[in-house]
Amino acid sequence: MPAEVRIDPGKIARALRLRGGRTYRKVSERTQRTAAIAEREAPGSMGRYITWKIVDGPRGLQGVIVCDHPAVRFVLDGTRPHVIRPRRARALRFEVRGRVVYAAYVRHPGTRANNFLARALRMGR
Repeated sequence: MPAEVRIDPGKIARALRLRGGRTYRKVSERTQRTAAIAEREAPGSMGRYITWKIVDGPRGLQGVIVCDHPAVRFVLDGTRPHVIRPRRARALRFEVRGRVVYAAYVRHPGTRANNFLARALRMGR
């Protein structure tokens, strides 16, 4: 499920007080700038999954930033400690300090929430 951040069109309209193409261009520039910040703030390769678009909302133009990475909800909300078990094999295989290790299960410590989209929205103002 993609996560998205919406830029409030009412605040943009009041701040800009522009008409026609200039309004679209200003909303587009601000949305693009905020999306670039989100790409930089995103962990790992998640920034490559960020896209943006301008839509006509109920109160005017809106900039929409979307991240459709499959794990984005886990990054934004964080995870609790949990056990990871193999699904299709007898053991999990991974590397630790250059050595291949096998395990029947792993106790994952969980992750803290990293709401990079909200942080990008605050920084893009």
